[in-house]
Amino acid sequence: MKITHVTTHLLRTPADNPLVVGLPAPTDTREFVTLELGTDQGLVGIGLTFFGGALTGALRAAVDGLARLVVGDDPTQTEAIAAKLRRAAGSSGPGGIFTLALSAIDIACWDLKGKALGWSVCALLGGLRERVPTYASGALMRPHPIDYLAKAGPRLRDLGFRQMKMQCGSEPSIAASVERVRVMREAIGPDVDLMCDINQLWSVDHAIEVGRRIEPHHLFWLEDPTAHDDYPGLARIAAALTTPIAAGEYHYGIAPFRHLLEARAIDIPMIDLLRVGGITQWMKVAGMAEAFNLPVVSHLVPEIHVHLVAAAPNGLTVEYMPWTLQLFEETPKLERGQLVVPAKPGLGLAFDQATVKRYQIA
Repeated sequence: MKITHVTTHLLRTPADNPLVVGLPAPTDTREFVTLELGTDQGLVGIGLTFFGGALTGALRAAVDGLARLVVGDDPTQTEAIAAKLRRAAGSSGPGGIFTLALSAIDIACWDLKGKALGWSVCALLGGLRERVPTYASGALMRPHPIDYLAKAGPRLRDLGFRQMKMQCGSEPSIAASVERVRVMREAIGPDVDLMCDINQLWSVDHAIEVGRRIEPHHLFWLEDPTAHDDYPGLARIAAALTTPIAAGEYHYGIAPFRHLLEARAIDIPMIDLLRVGGITQWMKVAGMAEAFNLPVVSHLVPEIHVHLVAAAPNGLTVEYMPWTLQLFEETPKLERGQLVVPAKPGLGLAFDQATVKRYQIA
């Protein structure tokens, strides 16, 4: 099988979240780069990437340019393709557009590999489980007032979620942060796993102080409490608290995870599929974490991550952030707080061409 043609699109979609109910619709947008790799066997593999912001046009050019370099190559040779593209890109990676573009290509190649063999990507990676836990994300955000959280949490629980994530970090005082977590915990009860994302907004000492005060509310994890590359600082927080510390979404490539693990800076590595370099690199980080007896979790793109978390022996849960759901004709089923791994070959996904046509940018 050989890659014969490349199609990319740049999409701009509304920045809504179907899990958010009863608040004004957002006015901002999100931008995605989609990729389709065609082959001489008539199969088409799909990939996507984003996080481009003002540089999304450059990201689309990077995906298109790099993908055209592998026309004529066998898409099942994912390591060979990655090595070829690294050489071609010179010293432009891994911390930026190169890795984001590489990820889209790697994802499409794994999709093609599965379609050629008639196996799902999860099966290709080992096929450990047919479903995995998932948690509601993006519905309990930092700007949302406490009274909204008190109503939204039970609503998510009634939808079947047994795990959900809130945000803190911008409160005017330690007491306000503690109160925000307390209200959420009391609203959803003791049997729902509650995570809290800080998005790097706290200092190390502040994170330890707040973390100790919210320990009675039993967070499932505290996420990115301080700067992502402050390995000693994260290690201090992890050592001071009984609450597990999750981090990793801001890192590019696999090497930073070695530093996080060796420093004992985190308890739960969170791997971003697009920033790490695609499926190939994601599984390498999962293997590293397994050697340290640690679970791994995903960041965004649940439609693809369900395959990876289900295949990893130490896969813990999938972030159900519904930013990308509208891009696909059909997405993995959500049943009683779990995502079902698609049984179709490859990723089991197809871009919704009506959505592509509606939101594509010239």
